[in-house]
Amino acid sequence: MNNPILVVGGAGYIGSHMVKLLLAAGHKVVTLDNLATGHRDAVSGGEFVHADLADRAALDEVFKRHAFVGVMHFASSIQVGESVARPDLYYRNNFSHTLNLLDAMVAHNVKRFIFSSTAAIFGEPDYVPIDEAHPARPINPYGISKWMVEQALAGYDRAFGLKSVCLRYFNAAGADPEGELGERHQPETHLIPLVLQAASKRRPDIAVFGRDYDTPDGTCIRDYVHVMDLCQAHLLALDKLAAGGDSDAFNLGNGNGFSVQQVIDAARRITGQPIAVKESPPRPGDPARLVANSERARSVLGWQPQYADLDVIVGHAWEWEKKMPACF
Repeated sequence: MNNPILVVGGAGYIGSHMVKLLLAAGHKVVTLDNLATGHRDAVSGGEFVHADLADRAALDEVFKRHAFVGVMHFASSIQVGESVARPDLYYRNNFSHTLNLLDAMVAHNVKRFIFSSTAAIFGEPDYVPIDEAHPARPINPYGISKWMVEQALAGYDRAFGLKSVCLRYFNAAGADPEGELGERHQPETHLIPLVLQAASKRRPDIAVFGRDYDTPDGTCIRDYVHVMDLCQAHLLALDKLAAGGDSDAFNLGNGNGFSVQQVIDAARRITGQPIAVKESPPRPGDPARLVANSERARSVLGWQPQYADLDVIVGHAWEWEKKMPACF
C-alpha cells in the first residue's frame, strides 16, 4: 500500500502503538488527534494533524490532501463511569463525531474503515467465553455508543459501499515491548497500570472490589489482551478489506481469563514489590467472568497473539511504569 493510512486518535494508548506498528511495516501514516487525552510525543512518526472529529472542515482538508487507503478509528471516550454521568459527551464524541468521519470518507471515496469497538456492547454475558453470536445488550452509554456505530457502519456499507471491520476489545493491556510507549490515562482506570502504580509507589495501594465471586479465588476474572496483539489484528483486518473482503466484526481477547488476584500476584513477582491491597465492596454490575472467544479472528484473519502470557503483559507494562515520574 503506497497511499497513507489515517489513524484517528493515534496519540492515545492503543493508537500510538498502532502508528508505530504501521510505520515499522512500511506504511505511510497520517495521525489525526485533538490531544484531549492523547500525547503528541507518543506519535512516533509520519504526519501529525491536530484536529477534532467535530470539525468537518478540518476533516475535509485532510482528505483532500491525501488519498487514504484506509482509516483506523481509536478516538473514542472510554470511561464507563463517566459515560453514565455524562451520556451527552459519549453519544456526541463516540457516535456523532464518528458520523462526521464516515461522511468525510464517503465524500472523498475512501472505502475501508477499521473501528475500535468494545466487549461492552455485549452487556451482562449469557455465557463465557463470549463469541460473536452473543447478543448485543450494552448496559451503559459507553457500550451503547459503540454499538450505535457498529449499526451505522452496516448502513453505510449497504448505502455507500463503505467496508468496515469492527474489533471488539476485551481488556487492552501491556505496553510496547521496546519500552517506548505505554498507558498514560488521566485518570487511570485499568487494573494492570493501577497495580503497577501501587508497586512503584505512585499510589498507596490497589483496591480489590469483592472476593466472593464464583471464581477459583473469589475475585473477578477478565481477559487481558496485549496492546501490540490488538494492533496486529487491525493490520490483518485492513489487509482483509484491501483484498476485497466484506465488512465483519471480531472479538479480540487472548482467550485466557486472569483474576484480579492473579494480576496482583503476577505484579508482585515481576516487580519484587509487596503491593498493598485495599479490600473494597463489590461494584454493582461487575460480572464474575468476562472472557473472549477469539476463534473467528484466528481462523478468518489469521490472528495469532504473540504476548498471551500474563507475566509478559505485566512485564512490558512494568518497564513502561518505571519510566514514569515519581516512581519509588
